[in-house]
Amino acid sequence: MTGRTPRLRRVRRFVPGGRTTKKGATPKVVALGGGMGLSASLAALRRITGDLTAVVTVADDGGSSGRLRDELGVLPPGDLRKALAALCGDDDWGQTWARVIQHRFQSEGELHDHAVGNLLIVALWEQLGDHVQALDLVGRLLGAHGRVLPMSAVPLELQAQVRGHDAARPDVVTTVRGQATVALTPGEVLSVHVVPEDPPAVPEVVAAVRDADWVVLGPGSWFSSVIPHLLVPELREALEETKARKVLSLNLAPQPGETDGFSPQRHLEVLARHAPKLAFDVVLADKAAVPDIEGLTVAAKQLVGSEVELAAVAAQGDDARPGAGPAPDRHDPELLAAAYDRIFRMHGRIGPWR
Repeated sequence: MTGRTPRLRRVRRFVPGGRTTKKGATPKVVALGGGMGLSASLAALRRITGDLTAVVTVADDGGSSGRLRDELGVLPPGDLRKALAALCGDDDWGQTWARVIQHRFQSEGELHDHAVGNLLIVALWEQLGDHVQALDLVGRLLGAHGRVLPMSAVPLELQAQVRGHDAARPDVVTTVRGQATVALTPGEVLSVHVVPEDPPAVPEVVAAVRDADWVVLGPGSWFSSVIPHLLVPELREALEETKARKVLSLNLAPQPGETDGFSPQRHLEVLARHAPKLAFDVVLADKAAVPDIEGLTVAAKQLVGSEVELAAVAAQGDDARPGAGPAPDRHDPELLAAAYDRIFRMHGRIGPWR
């Protein structure tokens, strides 16, 4: 996919619990992930569908989220906040609220580095006593183009088996605890699991996955944001059994720490190891991030039963000058939207959705 970005149709505004405001059908899409990877996917998907649900990991234990989780015993709100910000529109209302909920206080006191959106979400959880209702209410306030749901109703601890975590003992496998630690761990991550081991999925998440036309998993931190969705039994089962078509969206570059040195094929190997029954229809990758296209094509077919779609989806240089090189760790929302739109049209149904 090169050259000029295709013009994308205007998206219908989504009202949680209600109907979209423009006639005509679009695909029901569920996107799963966490952090900046999910935000990139949502910023793209909201441009091409008016029926979008984001499913977010709840294992974060660092920063503002970790402090609120430790002090109040709540779900970590940070990745939920980022997803809501990504779903804000490009108009003044949407962009103003996106900046507000992402704003972090700077002080010498207890409020330092807390994000406004984290405090707002937690306040509504305490007021309403319902995770889903509170997030829907925040979405209506922001005018979000989609719905945001936590994958589980209980906070999770992520644990990883890491070989060579201690450089002095390169062959020893160590258990590393906590998402923030796993994301930056030295050594080779072999596998991850969550505590509690069989966490309950949020019922609305399971229903959304089973009712979707398309499910998108990734991009994002592979072990700490993508694979955790496969460790919630009810959610993994819904992903395996849904009649929706599925896209696995690969990262633009390995992540320092947890996936150092990983090829695109290695990403598929570890995912298949955690969910061997889960198959996909399409693996989406940036051509510039795939040194061995034939190897990825074979791995995708053998490991997750899918074909590979290559598209230029990396953002251009921050200076935005003509000829600026790609930013290897950042997706361009318009380019990614065009890639998803093409996949939905080429691999989906012909004619109106539903």
